[in-house]
Amino acid sequence: MLTAADALPFPPSRVLIAGVTGSGKTTLARRLAAAWGLRHVEIDGLYHGPDWTPRPAFLDDVRAFAAESRWVTEWQYTSKGTDEILAPRAQAVLWLDYPYRVVRSRLVRRTVARQVLRTELWNGNRERGLLNVFNRDAEDNILLWQTRTLHKWTERMPEVEARFPHLSIVRFTHPRETERWLGAQPETSGESTAPPKRRSRDR
Repeated sequence: MLTAADALPFPPSRVLIAGVTGSGKTTLARRLAAAWGLRHVEIDGLYHGPDWTPRPAFLDDVRAFAAESRWVTEWQYTSKGTDEILAPRAQAVLWLDYPYRVVRSRLVRRTVARQVLRTELWNGNRERGLLNVFNRDAEDNILLWQTRTLHKWTERMPEVEARFPHLSIVRFTHPRETERWLGAQPETSGESTAPPKRRSRDR
C-alpha cells in the first residue's frame, strides 16, 4: 500500500475513491476528473431513483461505465455487487482514511447545508429532514450509517489487497496529505507522477 509521499507506478485511467460517508469522496473525484481528463460517474446517482428507491438498472449501469477506458467514481454499494465489477477494471484506489472528528464534522456540515438549502441530489431526491438524525434505522439516518461503517475500509483493505493485487492503493490519513498529493500530481494523466515534497512543520 502506498502513502501520500509515494509516487504512483503509472498514471491511472480508472480510479476508485474509497472512504467512509462524509470523507469527501465525490469532491475528490470531481477534482481528479477535471485534472486528469477522466469521466466522473457519481455512483449515488445511478443507485437512487425517485423517492430514494433503488434503481433496477443500477448494476447494468455500473457495468456499462466500468467498461469505458477512462473514469473515476466513488467505491460504494459493495454489498450490492459493485466489487466484482469495479475492482477488476480499476487501476488505482485513493483511500480517504481520515480521523473521526474530520469525517463527522464534514458530514454534519454537509447534511445541514443540504437540508437548509433544499439541495436537489439525485433524481429529484433531497436530504431527509434534520429530525431524521433520531431515526434508529441506519439506512435512513446518515449519521448513524457513518458511525456503523466507520471502520469498514480499515477492515476491508487487507482483503482488497489480496483479491485485487493489480490495484495501486494510496492511503491518506488526513486532508492535508490529500492536498499535498494533489498539488504534486500532473494536470493530465498522460504525464509522469512525482511524489509530493514534505514540509518540515508536517513531520
